[in-house]
Amino acid sequence: MRKRKPKKRIIQPDPVFNDTLVTQFVNNMMQSGKKNTSYQIFYDAMDIVKEKTGENPHEIWKAAIDTVMPGVEVRSKRVGGATFQIPVELRAERKMSVAMKWLIKYSRLRSGKGMADKLSSEIIAASKGEGAAVKKKEDTHRMAESNRAFAHFRA
Repeated sequence: MRKRKPKKRIIQPDPVFNDTLVTQFVNNMMQSGKKNTSYQIFYDAMDIVKEKTGENPHEIWKAAIDTVMPGVEVRSKRVGGATFQIPVELRAERKMSVAMKWLIKYSRLRSGKGMADKLSSEIIAASKGEGAAVKKKEDTHRMAESNRAFAHFRA
Protein backbone atom coordinates (compact mmCIF):
# COMPACT_ATOMS: atom_id res chain seq x y z
CA MET A 1 0.00 0.00 0.00
CA ARG A 2 1.09 3.53 -0.72
CA LYS A 3 1.83 5.77 2.26
CA ARG A 4 0.57 8.97 0.66
CA LYS A 5 -0.77 10.23 -2.64
CA PRO A 6 1.88 11.11 -5.22
CA LYS A 7 2.30 14.80 -6.05
CA LYS A 8 0.60 16.04 -9.21
CA ARG A 9 3.18 16.77 -11.88
CA ILE A 10 2.86 20.21 -13.44
CA ILE A 11 2.61 20.05 -17.23
CA GLN A 12 3.95 22.95 -19.26
CA PRO A 13 1.61 24.39 -21.92
CA ASP A 14 2.49 23.72 -25.56
CA PRO A 15 4.23 26.45 -27.61
CA VAL A 16 1.55 27.02 -30.29
CA PHE A 17 -1.86 26.87 -28.55
CA ASN A 18 -0.51 27.58 -25.03
CA ASP A 19 -2.68 24.75 -23.66
CA THR A 20 -1.65 22.13 -21.10
CA LEU A 21 -4.22 19.67 -22.53
CA VAL A 22 -2.37 19.69 -25.85
CA THR A 23 0.85 18.78 -24.02
CA GLN A 24 -0.94 15.96 -22.21
CA PHE A 25 -2.31 14.70 -25.54
CA VAL A 26 1.16 14.83 -27.11
CA ASN A 27 2.64 13.01 -24.10
CA ASN A 28 0.05 10.24 -24.54
CA MET A 29 0.78 10.03 -28.27
CA MET A 30 4.55 9.93 -27.79
CA GLN A 31 6.43 6.69 -28.44
CA SER A 32 10.03 5.88 -27.44
CA GLY A 33 10.43 9.31 -25.82
CA LYS A 34 10.20 11.18 -29.14
CA LYS A 35 8.28 14.25 -28.02
CA ASN A 36 9.32 16.51 -30.90
CA THR A 37 8.06 13.94 -33.41
CA SER A 38 4.83 13.74 -31.45
CA TYR A 39 4.43 17.53 -31.48
CA GLN A 40 5.13 17.58 -35.23
CA ILE A 41 2.45 14.94 -35.87
CA PHE A 42 -0.08 16.83 -33.74
CA TYR A 43 0.55 20.21 -35.40
CA ASP A 44 0.48 18.61 -38.88
CA ALA A 45 -2.87 17.04 -37.96
CA MET A 46 -4.14 20.45 -36.81
CA ASP A 47 -3.07 21.96 -40.16
CA ILE A 48 -4.96 19.21 -42.01
CA VAL A 49 -8.05 19.82 -39.82
CA LYS A 50 -7.88 23.57 -40.60
CA GLU A 51 -7.50 22.79 -44.31
CA LYS A 52 -10.45 20.36 -44.39
CA THR A 53 -12.90 22.31 -42.22
CA GLY A 54 -11.75 25.91 -42.50
CA GLU A 55 -12.43 26.45 -38.79
CA ASN A 56 -10.23 26.82 -35.69
CA PRO A 57 -8.51 23.40 -35.35
CA HIS A 58 -7.98 23.81 -31.58
CA GLU A 59 -11.74 24.26 -31.06
CA ILE A 60 -12.53 21.23 -33.25
CA TRP A 61 -9.98 19.15 -31.31
CA LYS A 62 -11.57 20.22 -27.99
CA ALA A 63 -15.05 19.40 -29.36
CA ALA A 64 -13.77 15.97 -30.43
CA ILE A 65 -12.40 15.27 -26.94
CA ASP A 66 -15.67 16.43 -25.32
CA THR A 67 -17.63 14.12 -27.63
CA VAL A 68 -15.41 11.11 -26.87
CA MET A 69 -15.28 11.74 -23.09
CA PRO A 70 -17.09 8.96 -21.17
CA GLY A 71 -19.13 9.62 -18.04
CA VAL A 72 -19.02 6.10 -16.60
CA GLU A 73 -17.02 2.91 -17.05
CA VAL A 74 -17.32 -0.64 -15.78
CA ARG A 75 -14.86 -2.17 -13.33
CA SER A 76 -14.64 -5.89 -12.56
CA LYS A 77 -15.18 -7.01 -8.97
CA ARG A 78 -15.28 -10.51 -7.54
CA VAL A 79 -18.13 -11.10 -5.14
CA GLY A 80 -18.50 -14.60 -3.72
CA GLY A 81 -16.89 -16.48 -6.59
CA ALA A 82 -18.63 -14.52 -9.37
CA THR A 83 -17.13 -11.58 -11.26
CA PHE A 84 -19.45 -8.62 -11.77
CA GLN A 85 -19.03 -5.65 -14.08
CA ILE A 86 -19.80 -2.69 -11.81
CA PRO A 87 -20.53 0.74 -13.33
CA VAL A 88 -18.40 3.51 -11.79
CA GLU A 89 -18.60 7.30 -12.29
CA LEU A 90 -15.33 8.79 -13.56
CA ARG A 91 -13.31 11.66 -12.11
CA ALA A 92 -12.71 14.66 -14.40
CA GLU A 93 -9.00 13.89 -14.93
CA ARG A 94 -9.72 10.25 -15.81
CA LYS A 95 -12.48 11.27 -18.25
CA MET A 96 -10.05 13.53 -20.09
CA SER A 97 -7.23 10.98 -20.05
CA VAL A 98 -9.47 8.15 -21.34
CA ALA A 99 -10.86 10.37 -24.10
CA MET A 100 -7.34 11.29 -25.27
CA LYS A 101 -6.17 7.68 -25.19
CA TRP A 102 -9.19 6.50 -27.19
CA LEU A 103 -8.69 9.23 -29.82
CA ILE A 104 -5.04 8.23 -30.21
CA LYS A 105 -5.74 4.48 -30.21
CA TYR A 106 -8.45 4.64 -32.85
CA SER A 107 -6.40 7.09 -34.93
CA ARG A 108 -3.59 4.52 -35.03
CA LEU A 109 -6.03 1.78 -36.06
CA ARG A 110 -7.44 3.90 -38.91
CA SER A 111 -6.35 3.31 -42.49
CA GLY A 112 -4.47 6.08 -44.23
CA LYS A 113 -1.02 7.43 -44.91
CA GLY A 114 0.83 8.86 -41.95
CA MET A 115 -0.24 9.39 -38.35
CA ALA A 116 -1.05 13.09 -38.90
CA ASP A 117 -3.58 12.20 -41.60
CA LYS A 118 -5.16 9.45 -39.48
CA LEU A 119 -5.32 11.68 -36.39
CA SER A 120 -6.91 14.56 -38.29
CA SER A 121 -9.54 12.21 -39.77
CA GLU A 122 -10.40 10.79 -36.34
CA ILE A 123 -10.59 14.29 -34.79
CA ILE A 124 -12.94 15.55 -37.51
CA ALA A 125 -15.10 12.41 -37.25
CA ALA A 126 -15.25 12.63 -33.43
CA SER A 127 -16.18 16.32 -33.49
CA LYS A 128 -19.15 15.39 -35.71
CA GLY A 129 -20.14 12.58 -33.33
CA GLU A 130 -18.98 9.67 -35.48
CA GLY A 131 -15.86 7.51 -35.70
CA ALA A 132 -14.48 4.56 -33.74
CA ALA A 133 -13.63 6.55 -30.57
CA VAL A 134 -17.24 7.80 -30.26
CA LYS A 135 -18.51 4.24 -30.85
CA LYS A 136 -16.25 3.04 -28.01
CA LYS A 137 -17.76 5.67 -25.69
CA GLU A 138 -21.30 4.60 -26.62
CA ASP A 139 -20.42 0.92 -26.08
CA THR A 140 -18.94 1.74 -22.66
CA HIS A 141 -22.07 3.67 -21.66
CA ARG A 142 -24.30 0.87 -22.94
CA MET A 143 -22.34 -1.71 -20.92
CA ALA A 144 -22.57 0.45 -17.78
CA GLU A 145 -26.32 0.87 -18.31
CA SER A 146 -26.90 -2.87 -18.75
CA ASN A 147 -24.94 -3.62 -15.55
CA ARG A 148 -26.67 -0.90 -13.50
CA ALA A 149 -28.25 -3.62 -11.33
CA PHE A 150 -24.82 -4.38 -9.83
CA ALA A 151 -24.10 -0.77 -8.85
CA HIS A 152 -24.83 -1.59 -5.20
CA PHE A 153 -21.58 -3.67 -5.10
CA ARG A 154 -19.57 -0.46 -5.57
CA ALA A 155 -17.16 0.11 -2.71
